[in-house]
Amino acid sequence: MLPALVKESLPRLVRAIKLLPGDGRPDAAVILADELTGITAMVAEKFTNDRTADGIARALQLAVGGVSLGLEQVLSVDSDAAALDFLVDNGAEAAFQAGFRLIKDLAAMPEDSLVGEYDQDPVYAQRRLRDLFVDICLADPNQNWNGHERYQVLLKQRKEVQAIVRLAGWLRRHHDNGPVTDTDLNAEGVIALAIIFAVEGGGRIVARTGQKEFERFVKAVRKAKPDFEAGWAALVAKVPVQHHAVLLDRIAVYRSNCTVLQHIPGRTAMKTLFAELENYAGSELEADYG
Repeated sequence: MLPALVKESLPRLVRAIKLLPGDGRPDAAVILADELTGITAMVAEKFTNDRTADGIARALQLAVGGVSLGLEQVLSVDSDAAALDFLVDNGAEAAFQAGFRLIKDLAAMPEDSLVGEYDQDPVYAQRRLRDLFVDICLADPNQNWNGHERYQVLLKQRKEVQAIVRLAGWLRRHHDNGPVTDTDLNAEGVIALAIIFAVEGGGRIVARTGQKEFERFVKAVRKAKPDFEAGWAALVAKVPVQHHAVLLDRIAVYRSNCTVLQHIPGRTAMKTLFAELENYAGSELEADYG
């Protein structure tokens, strides 16, 4: 059996530097080396230990990855020659700053649809930024690096989570009984409540509830036997269009898989139904029975 062919994919910065011997621009190599030294020193001071050889070596790898990530972002073509042109014309610092901005913006996006006060803590935010920077940008100059591909995967994931959190935030602000202002947010729980309660009809937005209100809701649905689809259509009509993709996706899921909605029309005990609701809404339920 022939060995699998492995395509070399060194960090973009390294691939651009390899073209320097054939580049005729005076002092390009000297200026680039000086800039990379400065970036490495800055990274060592802020993100590693600038008093040890290991810290400097790690800072160099982060500098290589940071500049390479920035180059992948700013280049309009997949070209090592274009990368070298950018470095000579604009400087390695510009590429590094472009890469670091990507990491900073990514770190500011929610990782999870469970959002708490801890997520807003500046110390935690700084730690999250540092961890992402290391995770994506640590690049051995002599080995293949996929930091840009990893960044794209994480960006897609976090955009999806952000869309969920933003829909839940809108629903909370437009809760029928007044805005819900808690710091902690179970975004999926908020969306679940809104979709479940929407089947009653009337266009009410429910982003928080308790057992008493849920019992009233179940009795009303069992008596009136409303058209669930009409209730969901009324909810969608109230929600801004930028949130429709997430909302329609969740409605599709709940239409076929929500045990609460499946059991409401029957004779399932109220206690059992509320226990099932807890599985969907979680911490977004109020404890209104002592």
